Amino acid sequence: MSAMVKDVMTTRVVAVRKDAPYKAIAILLTQYRVSAFPVLDDDGTVIGVVSEADLLCKEALTAAMGGRPARPGPYHDDFARAAAVTAADLMTTPPVTISPGDPVISAARLMYNTGVKRLPVVRENGHLAGIISRADVLSVYGRPDDEIGQEITKNVISNEFQADPDCFTVTVKDGIVTLEGRPETVRQGRDILAAAWRVEGVVSVRDRLTYPDGM
Repeated sequence: MSAMVKDVMTTRVVAVRKDAPYKAIAILLTQYRVSAFPVLDDDGTVIGVVSEADLLCKEALTAAMGGRPARPGPYHDDFARAAAVTAADLMTTPPVTISPGDPVISAARLMYNTGVKRLPVVRENGHLAGIISRADVLSVYGRPDDEIGQEITKNVISNEFQADPDCFTVTVKDGIVTLEGRPETVRQGRDILAAAWRVEGVVSVRDRLTYPDGM
């Protein structure tokens, strides 16, 4: 069974309000040793994320402008950010978020595709439920090998595909699954392999099956 975001997320989250000043955000980032905070509006809805990169952008551009205020032109957005003094002006919006009931694999895919290190976890009403980091996502790979093997044998081979588990040998070492045995059909064998890949904690799956047509 796949772990859900709610199973691995951190529920004690430090967030900032949209009117939080630059200096306060910088202090909190240092104090809590994190790279970003969710930004909340007045009713607690997540409206953006403010990160170290956002604060550094201001510092770098302000230095480049010699301390001058924002000015119009082709770089208006960057200069406007350099003049920002609150979370609402500094933050990246819309925020990239995920729901508590989404599978952890979805969080991993979203982090990879967007290049973010952590995702605010939001309820249906948009309120903050927690946060999930790359470390949280990777924690699923700490699952014991024997537990992985039992799930593949019982839940995948026996229950999902109604196959005789005595016809298969499942070996797991360091999260790497080796499947041996004789599936009834080539399609069944391929489907079992695909399902094994989706089992929580699996690092890789090695196909050592003997197929009916000699493949």
